Amino acid sequence: MSQSIGKAIQILDLLSEQPQTPSEISRRLDTHRSTALRIMETLSAQRLIRKLPGGRYGIGPGLITLAQKALDQFTVMQLAHPHLVKLGAMYDQTVHLAEMQGDTIVYTDKIEPTKSIRLVSRVGESVCLYTASVAKAILAYKPEQVRQRMLAGVTFERHTATTLPSYQALEAELEVVRERGWSVDNGEYEDYINCIGAPVRDAKGEVVAALSVIDLKVRHDLGEMERLMLRPILDTAAAISAELGWQPE
Repeated sequence: MSQSIGKAIQILDLLSEQPQTPSEISRRLDTHRSTALRIMETLSAQRLIRKLPGGRYGIGPGLITLAQKALDQFTVMQLAHPHLVKLGAMYDQTVHLAEMQGDTIVYTDKIEPTKSIRLVSRVGESVCLYTASVAKAILAYKPEQVRQRMLAGVTFERHTATTLPSYQALEAELEVVRERGWSVDNGEYEDYINCIGAPVRDAKGEVVAALSVIDLKVRHDLGEMERLMLRPILDTAAAISAELGWQPE
């Protein structure tokens, strides 16, 4: 990569934080002001940045157009799939990806194990909002009014001894999810499996999807799953989020 192209990319990254003057940019890049200004004028001519009142420059409409065209070229599932395959191969377990579709949460990808028991979940199927770890990982980060709307018609049917019994119980668990950054299904829909889920974020930091790994209780209890699998699950969610443009603070 040529030096000028590298500095142009750095300038775009800096201006994405906030508008800045050529002098401010030159100091942050440790380069001469005339060099920074020349690159910024070239970027401005291509509408990738724009000059603002007061001599500052900000992101331009051309960059927004490019970003939108780029978004149209892929889906969350397409970007996530290779990461899900890699995660599934680590433990030979079922891996799910789920996304919001209107007021429901739907499985959009599934990696099947090669040797372990296969589960009956299907891509395109809606998940149970109060038991599935992917649902909890998404709901935890939605505004309260959105959660209330999504759960308005839900009956908290008792599937197993550990099924959450009410909206209030779910809200309490979602608070735990927000505090620690991941979710569980402790045999709440099918009592012979456990599940750990993690949120997936987009470039704005919004949770747009979640992934999960499922294991049979006879193989690992929930504590063992957390000890063995939690870090790779969180790392996979972070890698997918990075593909979507998320940059953690």
